[in-house]
Amino acid sequence: MIGSDSYLAVAAPNFAVGAPYLRAKRVPVPNTFRAFHNHNYRILWPASFAAYASRWMQMTLLVWFVLERTDSAWLVALVGFFGMAPMFLLGMVGGVLADRADRRQLLIITQSVSFLSVLAMAALLQTDIVRYWHAYPSVMIVGTAWALDMPSRRSLIHDMLGRDGVTNAVALDSVGMSSSLMLGPALAGAMITVIGVSYGYIAVAALYLISLTLLSRLRVEPVRRDSVARVRLFQELSIGLRYVASHPLLRAMVLITVAMNLLSFPYANIVPVIARDVLGVGPGLMGILLAAPGLGSVIGAVIVASTTTIARPGRIFVAGSLLTFVGLALFSVSDWYGLSLAILAMMGLGAAGFGTMQASMTMLVAHEDMRGKALGVVSLAIGAGPFGALLIGGTASLLGPSLALAVNAAIGASCVLLVALLMPPLMRPIREVTSR
Repeated sequence: MIGSDSYLAVAAPNFAVGAPYLRAKRVPVPNTFRAFHNHNYRILWPASFAAYASRWMQMTLLVWFVLERTDSAWLVALVGFFGMAPMFLLGMVGGVLADRADRRQLLIITQSVSFLSVLAMAALLQTDIVRYWHAYPSVMIVGTAWALDMPSRRSLIHDMLGRDGVTNAVALDSVGMSSSLMLGPALAGAMITVIGVSYGYIAVAALYLISLTLLSRLRVEPVRRDSVARVRLFQELSIGLRYVASHPLLRAMVLITVAMNLLSFPYANIVPVIARDVLGVGPGLMGILLAAPGLGSVIGAVIVASTTTIARPGRIFVAGSLLTFVGLALFSVSDWYGLSLAILAMMGLGAAGFGTMQASMTMLVAHEDMRGKALGVVSLAIGAGPFGALLIGGTASLLGPSLALAVNAAIGASCVLLVALLMPPLMRPIREVTSR
């Protein structure tokens, strides 16, 4: 039986006089993990972890597959473009669906589509007819599912934990995402070295199946939103955009989110090129490089989860963004593998502050009826990522990968500082900027 305090009830043997029997014993649980008091969250967390890990594994397998087939930084960057393009095109639609649909059913449908797509690509990789461009539709299908279900996945967290528990729950979800970012690429790199890309893809399919099995066990009552359902789709999209544009904190947060996804996160598409051509390592060590940010992100997310109250989340959001760009600048000039590994871990620490506060601030300040739409607008901002992939791929082809990363770092840090200076509500206590 789950209580509302910092305890979980567990079965423990009682060896008192008489027949042995089991009784509930109350065991203290660290404050860091208080969201796990909720039964449904204990199911959603590993389901999300499996989905996150499969996505990072798929991306790692495909970028190396395309690099080996084409030896082109531009064509490698296109994997990131097609994987993230649906977020730009459909992210806001996913936000509207989060306010309209049964969120659990939506997750099951999107994960089923991803599973079938991965199975098809796994089968194709076993044949001689597979071509490098087959990676693009495969990753785009999974990216479409990701765009449509992410607002619902985050909204479910609020449904389960409520306003008081959402920051801790999102932080723990970020721990899962960061851990998967650490595990997925490292595991994919090892599989490329030992058994090859095609068999590694079978492991991706297995993780999707695990996620689907867990999601089927969720028991969350759908929230009735009859008044919202009567509004036309495009009208809802417009309402969401206007709402975020009128809210000073959300507006500032979205602008920095665009900068991060346009200029920072696409660096991952160039890491395989840096690994092979600058650091002189193979797929195994390349996978560890891609996993390093996950280590920093886990540390950062655990710190946030362990904090009971965060009065000014915007400061963590801005500081994390700046740390990421500083790390990107340092990574661009490093030619030593060990140093590059440490820098990427530092970037992950910054990304944890950015990502955790991005989701929790949105859910804390947005009105209940607008939460899904606000998350949809955030997804639209995240949709800058595919354009960032094109930008970094084109710049790397012209200037070289290292200089391309340095240019992105300088521009990105300048954008974050400018937004923070011109939009002070982002830095104020959260209680001063709650939704009207």
